Order: sequence, then C-alpha cells, then structure tokens
Amino acid sequence: MVLGIDGISLFLIILTTFLFSVCSLVAFSVDKKVRLFFTLFLLLELFILASFIVLDFLMFYVFFEAILIPMFLIIGIWGSRSRRMKAANYFLFYAFFGSLFMLVGILIIYLTVGSTGWYDSYVFNYNLNTQKLLWILFFIGFAIKVPLWPFHIWLPEAHVEAPTIGSVILAGLLLKLGGYGFLRFVLPIFSDATKFFLPLALTLCVIGIVYASLTTVRQVDMKRIIAYSSVAHMSYGMLGIFSLNYYGIMGGILLMLGHGLVSSALFLLVGVLYDIYGTRLIKYYGGLSQVMPLFSFFFFFFTIANMGLPGLCIFVGEFLTTIGIFATNTFAAVISALASVFTVAYMILLYNRVVFGSLKVQYISKFKDMSARDFYVLSILAYLTLLFGVCPQIFIESIEYSVFRFLRLYDVK
Repeated sequence: MVLGIDGISLFLIILTTFLFSVCSLVAFSVDKKVRLFFTLFLLLELFILASFIVLDFLMFYVFFEAILIPMFLIIGIWGSRSRRMKAANYFLFYAFFGSLFMLVGILIIYLTVGSTGWYDSYVFNYNLNTQKLLWILFFIGFAIKVPLWPFHIWLPEAHVEAPTIGSVILAGLLLKLGGYGFLRFVLPIFSDATKFFLPLALTLCVIGIVYASLTTVRQVDMKRIIAYSSVAHMSYGMLGIFSLNYYGIMGGILLMLGHGLVSSALFLLVGVLYDIYGTRLIKYYGGLSQVMPLFSFFFFFFTIANMGLPGLCIFVGEFLTTIGIFATNTFAAVISALASVFTVAYMILLYNRVVFGSLKVQYISKFKDMSARDFYVLSILAYLTLLFGVCPQIFIESIEYSVFRFLRLYDVK
C-alpha cells in the first residue's frame, strides 16, 4: 500500500482533523449510547483520513466504502426524527450502488494492468475504449458522493434526518471525497476519456447548479435549504475542476475547502435552534434578533459567506472557478454565474424570515441564546472563514505547486 500527501490532500486532511475536533466539542450533548457513538466517530475520522492518504485504487475503495458503516449507524441511531432509518437507508443504498461500479472498474484495472497502484495505472497505456469504460464506472461512483445531478437525491434526506454532527461531517468532509476522487484518480489517469466526456460532465454540473438553486427557494426546512445549497456549491466546484486549467482547478479546490467551513457552521447554527426549540421549520421562527443576538450575528455572518460575499472564503473559490470555466466554456460560465444569483435570494429570504419580523410566541414561549461552547466553536469557524477570504494567498501558495504539477504531468492543460 502506497501512501502520499500533496498540497491538495494536505488541506483536506487539515480540514478533516479540524472539523472532527469541532464535532467532538458539540458531541458532549450526545446522551444515548455514548461509548458506541465515539467509537464510530473516531473510526469515521480514521477512514476519511486514510482515504485522503492512500495512492492505491483498491485501498482507497476499502476506506472509501468503510466510511459508510459508521455514517449509516450515526444517522440511523442518533438521527433527530422517526424517519432517520429511511434516510440512513437512502444514504447506504446510493453509496453502495455507486461503489459497485467502482469495484467493477478496479477489477478491470487489475486484470488489465496487473496492479491497483496509482502509479502503475498512470504509466500504463490504456486504449481509448478502456479509458471510456473506466471513466464512466468511476464517474458514477464519485458523482454520487459529490453529489452531482441526478445522483443528489440521497443528500437532502440524509441531512434532514442526521444529527448535527452527522450533517457537519456529511457536508464538510464526505462530499469532498467525491471531488478528491476525480482529482486524484479519474482526471490524471483517464485524461483522454476526460476530454471526450467533458461536455457531459460540464452539462451535469450546470444542471446541478441551476436545479439546486431553484429548488432551494421553495424549501421550508432549514437543513434542507443548506443541503441543496451544498449541491449547488459542490457542482460549482466540480465545474471548476472540469475546466482543466489552473484557475478552475484552484478555484474548485478552494471552493471545496471554503464550503467545508461555511456549511459546517450553518448546520451547527441550525442545530443550535433545534436543540433549544425542537424544530427546523422556518414558519415557527421570526424576530430572533430580539432574543438571540449572538445567534443572529453568527447566522448573518455565515449567511453572507454562503452567498459569496467578497472578503470571505466562498468568494475566492467561486471567483477563480468562474475565471477558469470562462476559458473552457463561456456558455456554462454565464449560466452558472446567473444561477448563483439565486443563492443570494434564498439565503436572504431564510435570514429575513428567521431573524427579523415578530416573535412567534404562539409557537415558542421561552427563548434563550446560544451556549458559551457554541459561541467559541462558531467564533473559530468565523475567524477561519474571514482569514481564508482576506488572505487566500496563504492557501493558494501551498496548493499551487500541486495544481501546476497536475497540469504538467497529467497533460490536461
């Protein structure tokens, strides 16, 4: 088994350890089967870290699929509502469905190359038809994990029923495994097939951005809104990666990292409301700025961050991605940029309905602000979100060598 870390995987590893540290603080509220929960929690962290380190198709597949077991149990046992088992089954079915295609692809690689090592596959001269077949098999597996349209159906359901910690890990880390898989295993090794299927990949990304943005506007559950927002942002990031140029790939990576911070914070904020009031439906809220000033401040900060406000982390990734995709496909860039306007619309609508207006005292009689623990956790996330947006060069300089190496060695300029 070959292990390796470059600038791309390094920050994903750092993001993993950071978000699991954040989740460990939030996990103090878990009061059911605590020992089992933390066992699954640490196993999940181990499997995710291993997935970002291994350079072997088979071992990546083993860790990639091992993640399903603890995540399935976390959703199914510690989910917030009675439909949690249905959501857990959705998650397991879609992930397992995609893994079957990946497994077939790995078997073909082994029978063709005689090895499942990354380097052995890279130096092997696949014919175009074999590349096309392998590209499709791996594309399905990774597209489900991202998720790209139309493989996204499991994500909103899983987010709505998962506990807060489960949602943070899902949005902040598990979705990134799909993007990482494309960068590490699909684009460099099957580069000719990537160029052949590029119009298909770009089309699915654009449809995903437009569909998720339009669908989000009509949602009434706050978690479902953030889940569809994740579909739109990840589709935008994949659009950058499939641009196959420096700015697009750099933007896609930075957008994944920024989304990991902002979406995690938004799910934590929704979790604060659910823990206090027992509901995530927007209609039960209003006027929270009067009784929850700390919550209202952080909710505003991460709302504008999710909208892509300049000076915050999401903007950096979206800006570079837009530059990159304009160089590859102007039509896709224009449609995606216009669809991003809906992000502003649904986030403003969400914030306005929850924070402003009159208090819904007919539904909620007692109000209290977030705890000191939540305040400290969200303060750290806010600081990193601001640092990322104001000083992106810190991250870009650490990643750009790996991106240049990607473009130079893998011949996808």
